[in-house]
Amino acid sequence: MSKNTSSSAFRKIDVDQYNEDNFKDDEQENQQLGGIDENEINQLLATQKNCDALKICLENAPLFSKNQQAKEQALQITLRVLLSIKPSQIDSALEILDAELIDTLMKYIYRGFEFPQDGSSGHLLQWHEKVFARAGVGSIVRVLSDTARA
Repeated sequence: MSKNTSSSAFRKIDVDQYNEDNFKDDEQENQQLGGIDENEINQLLATQKNCDALKICLENAPLFSKNQQAKEQALQITLRVLLSIKPSQIDSALEILDAELIDTLMKYIYRGFEFPQDGSSGHLLQWHEKVFARAGVGSIVRVLSDTARA
């Protein structure tokens, strides 16, 4: 038989939070993310501060943006930075990145595989090997299952 309980905890759920009129788009919350500043990246690349340029690219990646043009521009800039870093400098570049930025880097590596350029695939494979060695399989799983695309 059923018990008669006097618990009313289930009645404390705020059903108004599920109202469609109260919906806030992710784009509105992420308006402060302006994207990658190409001039700043060009200055860093000119002064051979490639690792710093990579970190700035990954920190300002427009992952939640719905603007495809901004995403494509960020992809091209980030790939240019990745290809400017020599294979011997990859380990030092990864040391300055935290786990979240490494996942973002892995997103850009996979996007770079989608649009190969002359000589980019081999270089991106080296990046992938080093990132995989540092972050493991978890990074790949997070990138493939994440809805925020690079």
